[in-house]
Amino acid sequence: MADVTEEFARCWNAAGLHIQKMAQGPLQSWLRSHLNPPFLEHLSFRLGNQLFYLQLEDVNGRLQTPGNPEGLLAIADGCAGHACVMPMSKVGAEWKPTEPGWGLLDARTRKPVNPAGLISDVKIVMTEWELQDMAVQVVRDQLVKEGRKLMSWNGDPRVNPSIWFVGDAGPQWVVVRAARYPKAEASPPVNYAEIKAHFKKLGNSGYFASVAMASVDDPFDPQAVTNGNCMPLYRGHGMHVRYEGLQDV
Repeated sequence: MADVTEEFARCWNAAGLHIQKMAQGPLQSWLRSHLNPPFLEHLSFRLGNQLFYLQLEDVNGRLQTPGNPEGLLAIADGCAGHACVMPMSKVGAEWKPTEPGWGLLDARTRKPVNPAGLISDVKIVMTEWELQDMAVQVVRDQLVKEGRKLMSWNGDPRVNPSIWFVGDAGPQWVVVRAARYPKAEASPPVNYAEIKAHFKKLGNSGYFASVAMASVDDPFDPQAVTNGNCMPLYRGHGMHVRYEGLQDV
């Protein structure tokens, strides 16, 4: 839950603008474009059928950067994406990438990464982490529409709760889970009772949220549960979302 410095925010903003420029216009598929903790990556985006997760590096080693390499690799691997670093340098009063082109290096090999060159026509099935991240986004957006102030959120399916927000009587939490059609409801985590008991002792009330998703191309066969006649959820393709609100625990 590290906070960010004003200098890091300026560096981060410069990096985001550079990515936008390289994408040749406003990038519509940002996955992370905010400075709310926690930090696994600093910025992330989808280009075509590929996902890119990146952390910024100050080549002069003076900038305080939240997160760590392990977190970056965890989310990139969990989402079947590319873990990248973006070396930055402060030139005068401005932050700029030190590498040519997109300014990205592979986090493991330190070789240049060209996102546009990695796009293909292959249909990629969404991973469990991608699905969870999408579910958290659905719940998060609804909370904002209802006028709630978000405190933090994460799409890591191993971490509970998924969302913290300011409720009527203080901080409240939400455990979010995603379901793929033909499953209509998501199940709480196996340690759900333990989670509830822990936060009850701290005086925090919470909720469970089930978000079910189906491909827009699904035939919706009534026998899909038994015969498996359903479409996979492909990355970047349309989907129907079923979310009926928070379930008070």
